[in-house]
Amino acid sequence: MSGAVIALIIVILLIVIIGLFVVSQFNKLRRFDVAAQGAWAGIDTLLAKRADLIPNLVETVKGAAEFERGTLDEVTQARAAAAGAQGVAATAAADGMLTQALGRLFAVAEAYPQLTATANYRDLQGQLTQVEGELQFARQYYNDSVVTLNTALRTIPSMWFAGMASVKEREMYAEPDAGRREAPKVDFS
Repeated sequence: MSGAVIALIIVILLIVIIGLFVVSQFNKLRRFDVAAQGAWAGIDTLLAKRADLIPNLVETVKGAAEFERGTLDEVTQARAAAAGAQGVAATAAADGMLTQALGRLFAVAEAYPQLTATANYRDLQGQLTQVEGELQFARQYYNDSVVTLNTALRTIPSMWFAGMASVKEREMYAEPDAGRREAPKVDFS
């Protein structure tokens, strides 16, 4: 073999290796983006499931006791805000408000033994508790997916291919800090 043929083979091998490297980085970024999209869809599905349970809970509470109207209105308004939220930050904020409103509803409901004794209320409370647990897992999974994607987009060599893959950083799912760590305040006076 002549030197020119060997040089041509080396050039072709280098082109193939570089091409495989580019394709692998492109596919890696796309995989991470699809995983983050899927994780967000999981949150969205669970939020819709929870929103569907809330009207039944409100009606059960209304029918079983002379309940504090303000608490029920707060839950209804928070559900409406959550249903209309767009984007990660707005959804997280509305989700946090709804979670707090539901916490206050359950705390106040404890003062009504005839309500907490009904099977329908206990069933709805159990379903909501289950959905809340699933939501916690889904939020964590989404944030893990976003961390993986954003890390790849900020580190070499993947960052070189972000534009080519049309992948952008995603926002973390975080509830606003206001009232996040406070227990619901209940007044029975």
